[in-house]
Amino acid sequence: MSIIVLGIESSCDDTSAAVIRDGVLLSNVIASQDVHAEYGGVVPELASRAHQQNIVPVVDTALKRAGIDKHDLSAIAFTRGPGLLGSLHVGTSFAKGLSLGLRVPIVDVNHLHGHVLSHFIRREESDPVPEYPFLCLLVSGGNSQIILVRNYNDMEILGRTIDDAAGEAFDKCAKVMGLPYPGGPHIDRLAAEGDASRFKFAKPHIPGLDYSFSGLKTSFLYTLRDNLKLDPAFIDNNRADLAASLQRTIIEILMDKLDKAVKQTGVKTIAIGGGVSANSGVRNAVEQYCVRRGLTPFIPPRVFTTDNAAMVAIAGYYKYLDRQFCRYDSVPYARTSI
Repeated sequence: MSIIVLGIESSCDDTSAAVIRDGVLLSNVIASQDVHAEYGGVVPELASRAHQQNIVPVVDTALKRAGIDKHDLSAIAFTRGPGLLGSLHVGTSFAKGLSLGLRVPIVDVNHLHGHVLSHFIRREESDPVPEYPFLCLLVSGGNSQIILVRNYNDMEILGRTIDDAAGEAFDKCAKVMGLPYPGGPHIDRLAAEGDASRFKFAKPHIPGLDYSFSGLKTSFLYTLRDNLKLDPAFIDNNRADLAASLQRTIIEILMDKLDKAVKQTGVKTIAIGGGVSANSGVRNAVEQYCVRRGLTPFIPPRVFTTDNAAMVAIAGYYKYLDRQFCRYDSVPYARTSI
């Protein structure tokens, strides 16, 4: 008998639902929220209200595209955290209600686990997946981590950011350059047109495998401040070079720690995940690094790098196989380690 899992993701500003049957993806629907663009960042109250409007049609569409009747579901997986509490409450409450109505179990998923396990989303039975153990470079708007993955439920953080994450550095620097939110994709686009060696920004000297991006952000802001005093049009005239130099520096910081983690662990498979793994420079850097080192890279399709329910569904699928169900009195959480 097939195992069919509905995944629900509502941790931030995207409402998503996906259906997986026996580990193979049947549908993945995402409704984004454009309302936040004018504020330069996600407004939590607006996000939770938009989730309330979107969740029913998104789930309905996911089931229809998958060709699955809701009564055929084996379980419902949902993101319990970390994320925005108001947004998480919408997905959590909906999952509990649907579970009670259908009399099927619910499975709670750690959002970060979902990003790591996105590499196990298969569109076809023959799609390759990583072999354990592997290293995952998880880079997003709120997290920069190097994770040793021994199994789907056995993950160890080897290094993490001690302040800003890589995605925050991209978005905050993009904002002061006058770029729309989210700034990361605009930096990526401009970087392809600029001279990455034009500007030099500070790099952190943090011991071990931990990351820091606050110093880079400050160095970037000082560069703008000092040059704008001499040329008010400095940003307009140098936007592509600034973007390219910023992106190069962030990638160098990420790859330096990843290289140290590879040498310490001896792991032969490298995966990346999270929103920043959609960045062209990051993807190319990891792929080229693996080629030079004789390692196996796993770089997810861009649709699975941002918040999506397919990663929630696959994480929930593995927990379902182990009968790790969630209690109905479980509540969402805003922060957690992996």
